[in-house]
Amino acid sequence: MKRFFALFSLLFVFGLAQAQMRGLPDFTELAEKQGPAVVNISTTQVTRGQTQALPFPMDPNDPAFELFKRFFPRMPGGTEPREFENKSLGSGFIISSDGYLLTNAHVVDGADEVTVRLTDKREFKAKTIGADKRTDVALLKIEASGLPAVKLADVSQLKVGEWVIAIGSPFGFDNSLTAGIVSAKGRSLPQENYVPFIQTDVAINPGNSGGPLFNMKGEVVGINSQIYSRSGGYMGLSFAIPIDVAMEIQQQLRSTGKVSRGRLGVVIQEVSKELAESLGLSRPMGAVINSVERDGPAEKAGIEAGDVILKFDGKVVNNSADLPRMVAVTKPGSRATVQIWRKGKVRDVAVLVGQIVEEKSAARSARGNRAPEQAANRLGLVVSELTPEQRREMRLEGGLLIDEVRSASARADLRQGDIIIAVISKGATTEVRSVDQLNRLLATFDKAASVTLLIRRGEMQTFVTIKGLNSGS
Repeated sequence: MKRFFALFSLLFVFGLAQAQMRGLPDFTELAEKQGPAVVNISTTQVTRGQTQALPFPMDPNDPAFELFKRFFPRMPGGTEPREFENKSLGSGFIISSDGYLLTNAHVVDGADEVTVRLTDKREFKAKTIGADKRTDVALLKIEASGLPAVKLADVSQLKVGEWVIAIGSPFGFDNSLTAGIVSAKGRSLPQENYVPFIQTDVAINPGNSGGPLFNMKGEVVGINSQIYSRSGGYMGLSFAIPIDVAMEIQQQLRSTGKVSRGRLGVVIQEVSKELAESLGLSRPMGAVINSVERDGPAEKAGIEAGDVILKFDGKVVNNSADLPRMVAVTKPGSRATVQIWRKGKVRDVAVLVGQIVEEKSAARSARGNRAPEQAANRLGLVVSELTPEQRREMRLEGGLLIDEVRSASARADLRQGDIIIAVISKGATTEVRSVDQLNRLLATFDKAASVTLLIRRGEMQTFVTIKGLNSGS
């Protein structure tokens, strides 16, 4: 019996080991075949500065130069102009055998010279065909032929949980391979409106930027672009630009040297559960419009603040992050159909898409005549009416200035100086023009009601939902 159990245990452990071995991927063939298409990119940026002058000629590259500069007495006016070289490293990969390469825009940003080194130790001076900072994609060209090129994947087939591999030059160590899995797809990052990032747990470090992310078939699924780190090193959160987005950008860079993007001229925000209820939507969906640019494409098409964009050019807008990407890839000057939700109804609007421009930041403060002894309304706000001069300046027909925020529930999202333009509840939008009108409106709501306000803050508009009202008016 002991012999039986010993044999059974041995077979069990052997079978478990075999199962584990079968479950682990083998990256050796991929590294061997795809490694030669990955390159090391080094850049040099020349800057001018001042350095201490010595009373006799001396080569600044001489090891003794720094010693003499430190201990020799300074001469009057003893500085002289000098050029300094800043060097940086990154990665890239060859997309065509005639020498076109992709990397990150931030790798070559401001570079006076770009050097590409292949795995066979050949080096080439590269020309930057174009770089797009919004997506962090750059297209380079070296004068060579017969180069090994990568194969591109269909990113729509990429699945969360599948193995992916990065090849690059972390900290200058050429052709280093790291592996992990896809953690998420379509990830939105702050200030990154045009890229649905692929999130992975692949070890990415400085020097990996611009390198390829492969699937197990040896096809490129993305360009490694960013990491989340508190220390500057790998922490298990890496982000890659999907290769289909990168190829759309490189096509424009190759053709014109720049990227043109469509725009609607609107400011949007996410539709929360509470906002969906206020607008009469069955569930949170689409992108709600906070404000519409004066004389912009959206305004000319009849789109208004408070509308919710449900579809753009036939594509469903599941959340607000989808819309900028959809509009951006639309050719400026083309017509698109925008499906909107307005006052409980769906309607289609034809829009002539404009061309995107750099965002302009502007701030304007509004202050009215505050009534210090005025009681707070049911929203926990002390408000006052705008003066005629303020209305003319801000091109408003009504609106109430928030003088003080006294309610804890409203304090996080509202601030002194905000202007209430409208109140939205159960799909109905009511523009506010006086304190009495607002108070009468609030008196009709139940204590447990959620009320959404359309707020003007500087040059921007936003929706703020307040849950629960005070019992008094």
